[in-house]
Amino acid sequence: MFKDYTMGQLVLPMDFSDLIPENHVSRVVHDMIEQVDEQLFYAAYEGGGRPSYHPKMMTKIVLYAYTQKWYSCRDIQKALEENLPMMWLAAQQVPNFRTINRFRSERMQDLIEPLFTQLIQLLLDQEYITMEHYFLDGTKIEANANRYSFVWRKASERYEAKLQDKLKTLFAHIEDTIRQDEATCSPSEEPSARITSEQLQEAVHQVEEQLGKAEQAVESAADPEEKKVKKEELRTLRRMHKSMTSDYLPRLQKYEDHFATFGDRNSFSKTDRDATFMRMKEDHMKNGQLKPGYNVQAGTENQFILGYSIHQRPTDARCFQPHMKMLKNRALPFPEQVVADAGYGNESNYVYADDQDIDLLVPYNMWRKEKKRSFKKNPYHVQNWTYDDKGDYFICPNNQKVTFRYKKHRTDTYGYRRQFRIYEAEDCSNCPVKSACTKAKGNRQIHYNPLYEAKKKKAREALGTEEGAETYKLRKVEVESVFGHIKGNRSLRRFSLRGLDKVNVEFGLAAIAHNLLKQKEVDNLYHYHKDNTKKSVVMNNHHNGFFNTFQRLLGQPQHCKIRAICGIWAVSA
Repeated sequence: MFKDYTMGQLVLPMDFSDLIPENHVSRVVHDMIEQVDEQLFYAAYEGGGRPSYHPKMMTKIVLYAYTQKWYSCRDIQKALEENLPMMWLAAQQVPNFRTINRFRSERMQDLIEPLFTQLIQLLLDQEYITMEHYFLDGTKIEANANRYSFVWRKASERYEAKLQDKLKTLFAHIEDTIRQDEATCSPSEEPSARITSEQLQEAVHQVEEQLGKAEQAVESAADPEEKKVKKEELRTLRRMHKSMTSDYLPRLQKYEDHFATFGDRNSFSKTDRDATFMRMKEDHMKNGQLKPGYNVQAGTENQFILGYSIHQRPTDARCFQPHMKMLKNRALPFPEQVVADAGYGNESNYVYADDQDIDLLVPYNMWRKEKKRSFKKNPYHVQNWTYDDKGDYFICPNNQKVTFRYKKHRTDTYGYRRQFRIYEAEDCSNCPVKSACTKAKGNRQIHYNPLYEAKKKKAREALGTEEGAETYKLRKVEVESVFGHIKGNRSLRRFSLRGLDKVNVEFGLAAIAHNLLKQKEVDNLYHYHKDNTKKSVVMNNHHNGFFNTFQRLLGQPQHCKIRAICGIWAVSA
């Protein structure tokens, strides 16, 4: 005996939404997008023409696709025909993969930031997040570009300088040949001035005029010897014109285009001109190869992504201030405290944070080393020397005075100016410990930056408190785990779109998809229904033996906030 199997029989219910589990992520996608203001979606459409697919439906299917690691538009179209949750979200509509791609890469450019902002506000209203802490870090994601399509600034400057030398020689030759100063760009008056493509184009027109005159002179010459001389002058002008139009002018225009593309960068990719070559952790050739990519800055709380920005700069320190400006300009509360690693702890960022009244919990690069016992016992470190406030001098290990000499400033490659006070020892020539104290040939000098030292002291005090230390410990659990989920579990190691604006859309979709998955996991772990009630619960350790054991293992206080996200539990006081 077998159960009845008839493929032609009508099966109820016809609404297959009942076949989707209540705790499925597609329902989270549907519920959150339905709470977004509809006017946000309509702003991207001008109206007229053939009716478009509803932007809410398109947003839902793209976001659900990103939760399932479907980044190809062809895969999304295939899922619309085969995947039950996708068919439910799309109401059985099947947009073409080209339509999906146009919506993602074009329509979403104006939609992604307000959409992300509204979804974060919903998480804040529903108490998934509090904006109490903002754990900031950066990661590099490879661009959709050829790895060997690099253009380097130094190489372009070197080749352009050689071309400028040839152009100046050519312009001097034009002046000698044509015998007219206006046909040149005055290279004799300004030999060091850079010749532009507009000036070269003007010179080409003047050479063409001289070509016409030379051709008429050849035709009008009656004497064979005179005609021979005129023909030679004509050939010279033709060779000059050919080299200018087919070689020099295209090359000069190419270099000018390169320098316009560089901006403040040192490289870019020919395939994706917004991508910068950076050193990635994924080094398949094991030789430190640079790859085209983008620096993604993201901040998290409870492992929800609260904000992100895409940068063309490879170092995290230079991305801090633009990221903070982005946070201040959006329509969301600014975080109470920003927590980041030592890669952000430089003088300019500390000064900027104080000027903008940002509560910063960021160590400097020597903070961990200074905490070691070996560092504290080393008598040759300036931090371990005795300083006299009244006399303004240090006492070195040889009991000599290291007195103040003069002030000095230093401007880095990015234009930030730092002030130093230079201290120098009295006489190190006969010092028995000089070889261990300094490698300088003369007396030992100390370059002391009072402003930076004050900021470092403030950072040490903030990190030295019990609350600061416990908060900083959560950074690895928070933001590092998020990058691990996105790049490892959801395989977003390489962007699919090209260009800074489109890459911003793609990571925004990945960030929203990540938050939706986290929301679904939090709901499952706490057994909450969809009633917009409080999601972060303060629990006593005696309510659950597992929580009690877990707290004892981590050495946490008895009353704590348990954060459960995707199976990773982080405990904060």
